[in-house]
Amino acid sequence: MEQHHLTENKLKLYFAASFFALIFFSTSVNCQNNLQKDTTASPVQITRNKIDTEIENILSQLTLEQKVALCHAQSKFSTKGVEQLGIPEIWMSDGPHGVRAEIKWNSWDYVGWTDDSVTAFPALTCLAATFNPELAGEYGFSVGEEARYRKKDILLGPGVNIYRTPMNGRNFEYMGEDPFLASKLVVPFIKGIQKNGVAACVKHFALNNQEKWRNHINVELSERALREIYLPAFKAAVVEGHAWSIMGAYNKIRGNYSCQNDYLLNKILKGDWNFDGVVVSDWGAVHSTNAAAAGLDIEMGTKNYYDNYYLANPFLAAIKKGEIDEKVLDEKVKRILRLMLRTTMSPHRTLGRKNNPEHHNVARKVATDGIVLLKNRDNFFPIKDDKNLTIAVIGENATKPMTVGGGSSELKAQFEISPLQGLKERYKNATILYSMGYSSGKGAWDRALPPKLNQDSLSTEAVNLAGKADMVLFIGGLNKNHFQDSEGGDRIQYGLPFGQAELLNRLSKVNKNIGLVLISGNAVEMPWIDKVKGIMQTWYLGSMAGAAIADVVSGDVNPSGKLPFSFPVKLEDNAAISFGSSSYPGDSINVYYKEDILVGYRWFDTKKIKPLFAFGHGLSYTTFEVSNAKTDKRNYSRNDQIKITCDVKNKENIEGAEVIQVYIGKQDSKVNRPIKELKGFKKVKFENAEEKQVTITVDVAQLAYFDETISNWHLEEGKYTVFIGTASDKIIKKIDINIK
Repeated sequence: MEQHHLTENKLKLYFAASFFALIFFSTSVNCQNNLQKDTTASPVQITRNKIDTEIENILSQLTLEQKVALCHAQSKFSTKGVEQLGIPEIWMSDGPHGVRAEIKWNSWDYVGWTDDSVTAFPALTCLAATFNPELAGEYGFSVGEEARYRKKDILLGPGVNIYRTPMNGRNFEYMGEDPFLASKLVVPFIKGIQKNGVAACVKHFALNNQEKWRNHINVELSERALREIYLPAFKAAVVEGHAWSIMGAYNKIRGNYSCQNDYLLNKILKGDWNFDGVVVSDWGAVHSTNAAAAGLDIEMGTKNYYDNYYLANPFLAAIKKGEIDEKVLDEKVKRILRLMLRTTMSPHRTLGRKNNPEHHNVARKVATDGIVLLKNRDNFFPIKDDKNLTIAVIGENATKPMTVGGGSSELKAQFEISPLQGLKERYKNATILYSMGYSSGKGAWDRALPPKLNQDSLSTEAVNLAGKADMVLFIGGLNKNHFQDSEGGDRIQYGLPFGQAELLNRLSKVNKNIGLVLISGNAVEMPWIDKVKGIMQTWYLGSMAGAAIADVVSGDVNPSGKLPFSFPVKLEDNAAISFGSSSYPGDSINVYYKEDILVGYRWFDTKKIKPLFAFGHGLSYTTFEVSNAKTDKRNYSRNDQIKITCDVKNKENIEGAEVIQVYIGKQDSKVNRPIKELKGFKKVKFENAEEKQVTITVDVAQLAYFDETISNWHLEEGKYTVFIGTASDKIIKKIDINIK
């Protein structure tokens, strides 16, 4: 009979473990002799040497069997503790957009509780679009509070895999195509989570850039691409964010699975970056007991025979036979105990909160800050609340729930305000009419089910409604069904699915006043772009989605989001796809990253291909003027900082925010380099008609490239160009500098 972790007996064990955890930290019994309790310290402030002393004390009291038991799952989302010593279990939950509903002990079915609903926060693509590190910290802290309230020790997220192609079904969970942007946002996000005594588990390490064949596809790429594009955000998470755990990926890298990849886990992560946390496998991503020596610490899985996991009885047998040194096990246990002392055995943890107004406000703020105004011909947006105005809201996405589905990031939200609901609550005077327009059917984990409703009838009904309205607000895009924005499978088309393009063409024949609210975590093809006046990219916004969309559509909030990835005009314009199927999706065995370091805007810039919408693009309801851009000097050495300043003026009586972006490129490099790369940005808010000076600093050391001939970073001397602008394709000033 299946049981869940908070049955009566488990509750008793949990509270017993909590009690013993306090003893570990505040008394001198058993293995807790040297730690002085500091009631003012946060979990992060507990010193490494005190923790290490306690780890050695605990380790000496564990049997070989108890140590091995710490290294693998005991249920779908937990690992064992040691009851005899009062060491509690470790409990994990999917994230990072919220804490997933409770899963049964031995199956993927939900328990069916009534009190495990949470706040659904916007997807991380939206957070990336905010270009706002401070807000990333608020987001992380809030979701960490919810995880803590739900008694979770590890929150599985954030994800920082790079947006390589628009076809990846899991792009919506990540932070875009640029490693610098992802790095700057992931650090405060992690710190925010871990302030609650909950470990962030940064994923998926590494190169999990497609869902198709993810369980076995082997990625072949250059060392430069690995170091310059795909690893920086993970490195920042470890070195600057001090993440307490990392999740390995499913795919292979250069012939070895990620979760048993000695080069990735031991050499780079634990060696070069000095990671002192725990490496957790993705579920079912381990293929051999060799994972133990290759750097994996905890094996999680999809099967129920937990004692037969590779890091369970086979691991124990290999140690007893002398095939694996017990020191390998001890090193893992030390890491796991360190994680416990930071989380489940720490007396400094917060109590946590969930579904509180503060979290709802953070979710709404992230949502409005990340919404991107892509196009606004004739000032279609904002739409005023006029009693003489009739708005035809058309599209399934106006009412379709988006917190469910999508794979492991799905949530049981306490509530989800739909776009239609949000608009109706905001517009008290205008008449709002609704027609579904199209149907997507239902999604499943491993398949897409066709719609039961008649598409022709839905389309005709929508066209008739549009002909009677003053304007059309089409709310469409993708959803969380399989083959859309969903784990477990990539998209199968770049264009809008479910007949939306054809519907837009029909609508344009009866109403020329059309605006599009695009809900997606990915770029889409827009052959119909000239038939709509306005386009707003609104992502998956969670619980407060409809309220946030209404905020921006109405003009209550001035949009300030910027695209964290490029929109190609056609799919073949994307770098990875331009090289053919061997580059994406591969031949089912290998995939070759032939675009190398030219990912995203780096490709569009260098190859002079015009994107539909560029990285960093985003419009506003006000107008900003950037002037007097300059650097503090023209000649720099390795240890210098480049100080860039400019004056920014809000030219209208509308509050707003602008993101100043600094890119730098090397002239006449001895290696292939992009025209420019993002090296600094700052989001600045302005009152009505306000003017400010903006300062951005860039460490000269950031301009180095990874030199494969020396297997290290190399800073070239010579001329560089500093590009200052408001998007990768909207550069206002270029300044040449010299590096000695």
